[in-house]
Amino acid sequence: MTGFTSFLPFYDATPEENAGFLRQSLPLMMKNNISTDPINYAIWYEYVSGNNGKLKEDLDKLISSKQDITSEKSIDLYKKHVCNASVESFEKINTELQNILDDTTQSVSLAGEKVSKAGDNFQETSNILQKTDNIEDIKSVLSQVVAETKLLAETSHNLKSKLDDANNEMEEMRNELTQVREAAITDGLTGLLNRRAFDNILHDLIDQSSSTNRFSLVILDLDYFKKINDSFGHLVGDKVLRYIAGVMKQLIAEDHFAARYGGEEMAVIMPNTELEKALEIAENIRTTVEKNRLKRKDDGESIGKITLSAGIACFEPQDTVEMVIERADTALYKAKDNGRNQVIVENVKAD
Repeated sequence: MTGFTSFLPFYDATPEENAGFLRQSLPLMMKNNISTDPINYAIWYEYVSGNNGKLKEDLDKLISSKQDITSEKSIDLYKKHVCNASVESFEKINTELQNILDDTTQSVSLAGEKVSKAGDNFQETSNILQKTDNIEDIKSVLSQVVAETKLLAETSHNLKSKLDDANNEMEEMRNELTQVREAAITDGLTGLLNRRAFDNILHDLIDQSSSTNRFSLVILDLDYFKKINDSFGHLVGDKVLRYIAGVMKQLIAEDHFAARYGGEEMAVIMPNTELEKALEIAENIRTTVEKNRLKRKDDGESIGKITLSAGIACFEPQDTVEMVIERADTALYKAKDNGRNQVIVENVKAD
């Protein structure tokens, strides 16, 4: 599975999975006349792994239109989909922030010079007033004081305006950063959390959990998803994944975390949720998906019944991340071995 650390991707697939990706990638690269350099291999690794829906969509468009996948296009794909598109956003925000700081520093410096000069002028004016009794001289000096005061007021107003503008621009950048952070933890195809966010949340929960504050983990997998892709194409398969994600978002609790675990596997982390409640939610998701009959939009052809299998595990005080995932995964595969389209709870069959 793919995640991101800073802007660089990391991968946690097993050696066997990586070997399979290699066997799939190289023939595709040769078929499309792609040089087997590290950047291109990273692109096609993501493509065959099934974890990068947006990349797959863009590559499929290039292939179907029989466009040459040039080195320039490969670099664009890599920057956009592999090396985290938020790089350019952060670079843009960093440049804008530096411009704001430079402009504000210059404005403050200029205002400081004017205030300092006004202070010198006031001191000089005070000395003149102490040495003269001539009414005309006094009027002249007071006129200068009024002019200096107006200049200071104008300087203060300009500085306030500059600082207000800087504050507004900083607020805009805070909003941009929020969007970038959202993009960095969101799966581009389904809109669920991505694997990186899933791992981080699970680690945090295990660090915080205790015997009285437990959570459940549900791992769901679409049954016979390869048949959908083979029969109707990957675009329809992607739409099915988005539909499942929508059902999950609708039926889980507000404090639950739904993620795309990898490929056609989804997961839900359920804080403060015991097995019985986790089973109820997982069953609601399963039955809702089973009841609906999806159709292709172009010709109305039925895709057929979509079903999913799920496994549930509940955190125990001695658990590591790997242990709770392994138990949920074991329950999931038991659901598949028992005929699919069912939910299994840690060695207990859910009818």
